[in-house]
Amino acid sequence: MIDKKVWIEGEVLAQKFLKKNCFKILETNFKNKVGEIDIIAFKNGFYHFVEVKARSSAKFGLPREAVDFFKQNKIRQVAQGYLISKNNYPAQMQFDVVEVLDGKITFLENAF
Repeated sequence: MIDKKVWIEGEVLAQKFLKKNCFKILETNFKNKVGEIDIIAFKNGFYHFVEVKARSSAKFGLPREAVDFFKQNKIRQVAQGYLISKNNYPAQMQFDVVEVLDGKITFLENAF
């Protein structure tokens, strides 16, 4: 089970990291009928759909390993729906993962 405190802190750290690196945060926890995307950001002409995975330890594997094939497909579908809803489809986009492990951030740009 995911510790809610770790999850919330991970999301906050991810947002701070992205802002520090000149990303414009457009949405957080965007939901539609297909699913949810943790962070939608924009930088250098690209929409970045960011999945945040936070854990306090790697006891059960690295957080990034939780972004499996099925999760990736769901994020792609939600991203497409987001862009269509904003009349920006097609657009340049990429899918990133921010891994927070025991407070340390790893940014996996263009992860899938």
